[in-house]
Amino acid sequence: MAILGDAADASDALQDALTSIWLNLPSLRDAERFGVWADRILVNACRLTLRRRARGRVRQISIDAIDPARLVGADAPDEGVADGMAFGRAFERLGIDERAILTLHHLDDRPLADIAAVLGIPVGTVKSRLHAARRALERALLEERR
Repeated sequence: MAILGDAADASDALQDALTSIWLNLPSLRDAERFGVWADRILVNACRLTLRRRARGRVRQISIDAIDPARLVGADAPDEGVADGMAFGRAFERLGIDERAILTLHHLDDRPLADIAAVLGIPVGTVKSRLHAARRALERALLEERR
């Protein structure tokens, strides 16, 4: 839901992911890595859903569970962060990869190694993308405050 911003799209992506998990379960080589493997399928289903989504469609994002201060860091301006509507609009401006990495790290409290496994990228890349996503969110918040 945090990645897609729409309950119907999130439900569709989850259903697509569960179907894909079920169909591809025989190809899973390491049963201990099931969670990471399933998470990667879910994130990819979210990406596919966003690609299919018609451009210009109005989306609503529920940000109640996200602490804006944790996403943008302590050095960010405090005045605009408190405004949940501005934060929601700023979060919507982010791309799917930025929203996914912020959601996995801050909302799901995943360690960097888990995020790297889910996204199929090195830990160093997770760090740099997380930093870039935080900066993009800060910029979007500043734009919303103007």
